[in-house]
Amino acid sequence: MDAGWGAALPLGLVVLVGSSVQRLAGVGFALVAGPALVLLLGPGDGVTLSNCAAGAISAVGLADSWRRVRLARMLPLIGAAACTVPLGAWVAGRVPAAALLIAIGLLVGAAALLVIRGVRAAGLRGVRGALAAGAASGFMNSAAGVGGPAVSLYAVNTGWSAREFLPNAQLYGVVVNLFSLAAKGVPQLAAPAWWATVAGIVLGAAVGKALAERVAERRARTVVLALALAGGLVTLGKGLWEL
Repeated sequence: MDAGWGAALPLGLVVLVGSSVQRLAGVGFALVAGPALVLLLGPGDGVTLSNCAAGAISAVGLADSWRRVRLARMLPLIGAAACTVPLGAWVAGRVPAAALLIAIGLLVGAAALLVIRGVRAAGLRGVRGALAAGAASGFMNSAAGVGGPAVSLYAVNTGWSAREFLPNAQLYGVVVNLFSLAAKGVPQLAAPAWWATVAGIVLGAAVGKALAERVAERRARTVVLALALAGGLVTLGKGLWEL
């Protein structure tokens, strides 16, 4: 195994874990794997690869659940995200690496805590709430690779059940990550890193689907958020160390 493959192995393992979590819980790839990808590849390629992999694993989940998508409810979210993705890409391209690590760590940690607490707000309901959540999510997804929590908070405040939320979250994950990649381009990785990423997505999808039949949804969500909080704190610490 050459050095390229040796360096790609940790990357593949991170993608495998993130993909497993996403396939198990329906959400969480970017929260769990995003901070680790940023630590391995740096803020630029780490966030962009998170966009690639999160979009791909969302597409895998959507293939099993597209019939339950509520497109009319999703259009305000998607439209608002499309407007703010370019701003997130612009910010990410101009903020120094250490400051971007700190911002990503803070965003991931804060997002995980907000979802854990199930924050309720009248402004996150109806069309107005969808527009606000979509705008925040599009910016965060493009700048830091973590667009899911804003949509999760919208779903909580709108009263969506898990069955309603999951297929719509998968659709949103596909679309918003495509927007983010269109604004920033694909990450510049060597061939071994790409192969490891693809292998991680494929294996993670299989592992997550198998676990979904055995692990309660509430327990899976708790694991996702705990891992996200830990990853956010590690990324924040690295950013502060590099100042």
